[in-house]
Parts: sequence; structure tokens; C-alpha cells
Amino acid sequence: MSDNDPARKPFNAQNPDPSSTAGLEPGGGVAPGDTPPSESAVGGDEHEPPQRGRTGGVIVIGIAAIVFLLVALGLIGRAVGLF
Repeated sequence: MSDNDPARKPFNAQNPDPSSTAGLEPGGGVAPGDTPPSESAVGGDEHEPPQRGRTGGVIVIGIAAIVFLLVALGLIGRAVGLF
């Protein structure tokens, strides 16, 4: 068998040894340019999600109010004896 057999390799720790990790300077620092930018450039006014209009909600509330008033007037008319 060859040495490339994964079943025969020793267990690798989740946290590698900092002295042998690529990109680290002595003392654990990182060389400039080795890390991605700390903030993304996405954001601001041009990337805000579109706002929903209020027209649909106003129409639904208006229809519900009209139905409520018609039912209320019908019940009042029935109680008074108009119907």
C-alpha cells in the first residue's frame, strides 16, 4: 500500500499548529494583504430593498370598512323595523 492511503493517515487536529500555518508571521500576526477586507462594499442607498406601496393595504381596509358599515346599518335597520 502507498502512503497516500487516507485510512492510514494519522488524525489531523482541527486547529493546526500556528508555527506551521501558512500566512502567519512570528507571534501570530498576519502579513498585510493576506486577509480579505474587513467590510464589504455592498450597502448604502443604491442597494436598499424596494419599499412596498401602501395602495393594496388601503384598498383592503377600505373594502372591509364598507362591508362593516353595510352590515351594521342592516342590523340597525332590522332592529328599528325598516326591514
